[in-house]
Amino acid sequence: MMKYALYDYIPQRRLRRTTFEQQDINRLILDFKDGRNYASRWAARAMSRTLSAMDLSDVVVVCIPAASSYSTCRRYKTFSSMLCQMCNAVNGYDYVSVVGTRNKLHLSKNRQQRNDQLENVCLDAEFFKGKKVLLIDDICTTCKSANRFADMMQQAGATVVMQLFLAKTKSYYC
Repeated sequence: MMKYALYDYIPQRRLRRTTFEQQDINRLILDFKDGRNYASRWAARAMSRTLSAMDLSDVVVVCIPAASSYSTCRRYKTFSSMLCQMCNAVNGYDYVSVVGTRNKLHLSKNRQQRNDQLENVCLDAEFFKGKKVLLIDDICTTCKSANRFADMMQQAGATVVMQLFLAKTKSYYC
């Protein structure tokens, strides 16, 4: 399975040492995470350009859910619809749901939560059975949640063909 990120994401504590262009990209990524319409259009256009050479007519696009149903809806409902329309893909948004909320892992000191971070996600296994799936997420830091979600999709009978991220966190080691 192929994994690809369109941009680098620089953590806030390192951002002041970057270029203005990188600061603009970070702002767009964070505005996308906040569900701002202009940023959703920007992200959908960027991803559709990346996917333009592929035939996605029989591929289901699924966004990896956020911590709550509200965050998932705000971030992905419009974006997913726009992207699927631009790429002629099947929109899988309505077949994945989030029940309740979980703590945002990047804000929590509790590393135990990492093991059960997707237990509040429900899939329509009947819909995904035998389908090819393209997974989308906003920022990839360790890929653990994306890999765990891909495993869930495969257990539901889907074939995950690609994971596409808006950005990959750029690591700095001293």
